[in-house]
Amino acid sequence: MAYISGKQAFLEVLKQEGVSVMFGNPGTTELPLMDGLAREPKIHYVLALQEAVAIAMADGYAQASGGLAAVNVHVSPGLGNAMGMLYNAMKSGAPMLLTAGQHDQSFNVTEPILWSDLPPVAQPFVKWSTEVHRLEDLPRIVHRAAKTAFAHPTGPVFLSLPVDVLNAERDLDLGAPTRVAPRTSGDRAARARAAALLAKAERPLIIAGDAVAHGDALAELVELAELVGCPVITEGVASTCSFPFTHPLYAGAMPRLGPPIRAALMRHDLLFSVGGDLFTLSLPDDVDPMPPGLTVVHLDVNPWELGKNYPAAVAILGEPKATLPELSEALRRETGKQGHPHAARRKEAVAAAFAAERAELARRAEAEAAQAPMSALTLVHELAKSVPAGAVIVDESISSSLGVRHFFTCADPKSFFALRGGGIGWGLPAALGVKLALPGRPVLALVGDGSAMYTNQALWTAAHEGLAVVYVILNNASYRILKQRTRALKGFSAEDDRYVAMDLDRPLIDFVGLAKALGVPGERVEKAPDIAAALGRALASGGPYLIDARIDPSFK
Repeated sequence: MAYISGKQAFLEVLKQEGVSVMFGNPGTTELPLMDGLAREPKIHYVLALQEAVAIAMADGYAQASGGLAAVNVHVSPGLGNAMGMLYNAMKSGAPMLLTAGQHDQSFNVTEPILWSDLPPVAQPFVKWSTEVHRLEDLPRIVHRAAKTAFAHPTGPVFLSLPVDVLNAERDLDLGAPTRVAPRTSGDRAARARAAALLAKAERPLIIAGDAVAHGDALAELVELAELVGCPVITEGVASTCSFPFTHPLYAGAMPRLGPPIRAALMRHDLLFSVGGDLFTLSLPDDVDPMPPGLTVVHLDVNPWELGKNYPAAVAILGEPKATLPELSEALRRETGKQGHPHAARRKEAVAAAFAAERAELARRAEAEAAQAPMSALTLVHELAKSVPAGAVIVDESISSSLGVRHFFTCADPKSFFALRGGGIGWGLPAALGVKLALPGRPVLALVGDGSAMYTNQALWTAAHEGLAVVYVILNNASYRILKQRTRALKGFSAEDDRYVAMDLDRPLIDFVGLAKALGVPGERVEKAPDIAAALGRALASGGPYLIDARIDPSFK
C-alpha cells in the first residue's frame, strides 16, 4: 500500500501495463493528468492538434507495436471528434485504452459546460466502457480495461476519469496486470474434419485475415498453404500483411463487390478462411458473393465471425498460431509428410498466374509513364521500384490503390498497414504511430488527397516529434471514388457528366505549402521519371517529408 494521488496511480498502472507512450489532446478536465505527467519521465506524451489525429496515431502504434496504446481526449466534444477514428480502431482490433477527462462528480448534477455521460458515447465502438467513481477502484478498473483490450478478439476500451478521482489521495494497492493466454488451438475433431476436407478438395482457396498477422502466424499459414498447394488471398478490407506478398502462392486481395467475389469463388470447390471475414462489401448487389455448393471451412478467434453470414462445414474457434500447426499435422496424416500430391504443380500454376497479372500491370504502368499528370498505377509502380528494403507501407490510397499489393514486396506482419474501417483521414496520423513503434524502419505513407484534408494536423505532430515518415499524397483533386460510384448509378450525374461537390479544385489545394506551414518540407511531382529522385530526397532528409504527386483525375 502506498499513499498516492489518483493521477499518479493511473500513470503507475499504465507503466505496469507496458505503456511508455501516450497520445492525446488535453482540455480542462485532463489537467490533473497533465500535471501528473510533469513528474513522470517514463511516459512520453505525443500531442495531437485534434482528437481524431490522436486516436489514429494510437491505432497505428497499437497495430505496429502489439502493445497497449494509451490515448486521452477531452470530455464530450473531444470524444465526439474521436469517434470516426475510434470506429477504425474497433474494426482493426487495436488494443487501445482510450480515456477522457470528466468534471468533478460533485459538479455534474448542475450539467456544467461540455458535460455529458461519457461511457454511452464510446460504447458502440469499444469492448468495455465505464467511468471510475472512486479512487480505490481506479487500479482494478485500469487493469481490467487493459486485460479486456488484449483478450481475443482484441480492441479498444474506454474509461471516463473524473477530476476529483484523479486529484484524490489515499493509501492504495496498485494491483498487477492479468493476461488471458491466447494460444487456443481449437477442437481436435474439428481440425481433423477440416484436414480431411482440405485433402479432398481439388480447387481449394485460402483467405488470410488480419488475425493471422495480429497473431504472428504468417509462417504457420505459409506452411499449411504449401502443404495444400493452393492460392492465398487476403480478405477484402484488410489492415495488415497477413500473407507475404512475395510468396509464390500469394494471389492478391479479395474484391469488395458481390459479382467479382462470386466470379472468383466459382473457380474453387473449397474456401478456407483463416481469421477473415465473409464478406465485407462496399455496395449492395442482387448477386450473392457465395456461390452454391462451395464448401466453407472457417477458423477464427472471434466466435461472432464463425458462420455469421454463411454456414461453415467446419467452424473452428481458435488462434491461428496455435491451430494451424495442429491442422498441418492432421493434413499430413491425410496426405503424407510432403503434403498434397499435387501441391507442387498447384504452386507453380498460382505463381505463374499472379506473375502474369503483375507483369501486365507493370506493362500498363510503363506505357502510361509519359502521361502528365501521371497515372496512379505508374506512381505506385515507380515508388515500389525505389522504396528501400524493409520499408513499412501505410496505405490509404483509396481509389488509387491498384498495384499496391502487386508491386510492393511486403513480407512480414509489420510491413504493411491499411485502413480497415473505412473512416478516411486515418493514414497521415496512423503512419506516425507506426513510426513510433518501428523507429528503425523506413515508413512510406500513401494517402489520397481527400483523406489528407481530414487530419492534416498530423503533419505538425510529425514535425514536432521529428518522425521520419515519407508522405506521398495521391492528388487527383477530387473525391474520385465517389465519382466512380455515382457514375455507376447511371442517373443524372452520368447522363450530364456533372458531379456535385466531388472536386477539390478552385482553388487547388497546395499540399506543399500546407506541409511547410506545419513544419514539414516537401515538393510537388507531376512526372513519373521524377519520382525516384523525389523519394530519395525525402528519405535522405532524416525527418518528415511530403511529396504532392499530381495524378490523372479521370475516373471513367
